[in-house]
Amino acid sequence: MDRIVTIPFAFPGAPGVRCVFTTCMGGASRAPYAAGNLSFDVGDEQTAVVANRQALQAQEGFAGWAENRQVHGDVIRFDPPSEAMLAPATHEADGLASSRPGLALAAKTADCQPVLLAHASGRAVAALHVGWRGNRIGFPVTGVRAFCSHYGFDPASVLAVRGPSLGPAASEFVNFEKEFGPEFSSYFDSANRTVDLWRLTRDQLQAAGLQEKNIFSLDLCTFSLPGAFYSYRRERTTGRQAGVIWIEAK
Repeated sequence: MDRIVTIPFAFPGAPGVRCVFTTCMGGASRAPYAAGNLSFDVGDEQTAVVANRQALQAQEGFAGWAENRQVHGDVIRFDPPSEAMLAPATHEADGLASSRPGLALAAKTADCQPVLLAHASGRAVAALHVGWRGNRIGFPVTGVRAFCSHYGFDPASVLAVRGPSLGPAASEFVNFEKEFGPEFSSYFDSANRTVDLWRLTRDQLQAAGLQEKNIFSLDLCTFSLPGAFYSYRRERTTGRQAGVIWIEAK
């Protein structure tokens, strides 16, 4: 079984919370999905995707798995059951949240931002898939608020990490005025026609009530690092990596 290359992240002071961000390295998929693709929905061979998911589970040790059929919206599924890793997701949503130990929540990406949340107590976690459309509708804000409302948390006690995604220099939007609008102009570089989505997400998380000290990021641009990450903008036909978070089983 080919090992999936991952980037681990640990929230300071959040007991028992595990996070990893996968890469395209390692795994059984062949070009153009080589090698660690975790999505069934991109045209890859099902056997390769299954092998990659099973390899990730074996090396990280989580017991269950939950994912969405992502649609660039703002819906969160709370406390989903453990789902089969051997078939495509059927539930349309862009967020997952759980207080169940051992259940891995996955946000699949190939330029979009995987945003992982955890309460400082380690009692509940969430995974948000935030594309630029998610930023435009304020999903980092509404997602955090829904997470806190559901579990009775103060946002000031929530931690967040944004994983590898499209960096500011590569985030070109030639139709910015139509796709975003004037309320986002402070994030737009008119000379280069780029949008700083990383800063936008950080600001939206703070607007939701997170403390600046509790917001973390892996500033790795998926577009600019071929061989390490999948990028839809760079290659169109490509695989998906994932941000994955879970509470360790006792």
